[in-house]
Amino acid sequence: MKSKLWWTGQCLLALVATFFLSYGVSLFIAAYKLNDPFYFILMIFASNLIILINATLLIGFVYRMINVYKFLKKI
Repeated sequence: MKSKLWWTGQCLLALVATFFLSYGVSLFIAAYKLNDPFYFILMIFASNLIILINATLLIGFVYRMINVYKFLKKI
């Protein structure tokens, strides 16, 4: 039971990270439609921060799932 709950939680976290990663990309694209240079710079930095944090989290979740899968396959 714990194993299924762990896999479900990891998949859910990966999906949330993917959602916010796509949100960051959409913010990045929307920044180019702004006319004010100050808001453009703010939006670019904010979207890049969102993208970098969520890409790192997504890579971490996937890496952890791969390692656990390899470990369970050996048993």
